[in-house]
Amino acid sequence: MEGSHRDRRIDYIEFAVADIARSKAFYGTAFGWTFTDYGPDYCEFSDGRLKGGFDASGPVRPGGPLVVLYGSDLLEILGRIEAAGGKIVKPIFEFPGGRRFHFTDPDGYELAVWSET
Repeated sequence: MEGSHRDRRIDYIEFAVADIARSKAFYGTAFGWTFTDYGPDYCEFSDGRLKGGFDASGPVRPGGPLVVLYGSDLLEILGRIEAAGGKIVKPIFEFPGGRRFHFTDPDGYELAVWSET
């Protein structure tokens, strides 16, 4: 059955953003994502495994579910996020099975990056 491998799995994440160019610069610099533009108000991103979109056609709505990214070198990624203009809102902390930190992007979305211990 076509599409059954995607059934009940995260398939796409969409962020309402104020400025697509700023979002592309942030996520491209911090994480190396690639982008495909679909007009002035929409851009698809890819992290190499998962795709999503930046939508600038309506108001920014920070919040929603916490999106957690994986990173093998937390300190290196934390530095990249800060260099790209992100803000660390919860410093690196340990939890059973790993470590993580939280940050906000230029539109105020809070995300996290984790790594195994």
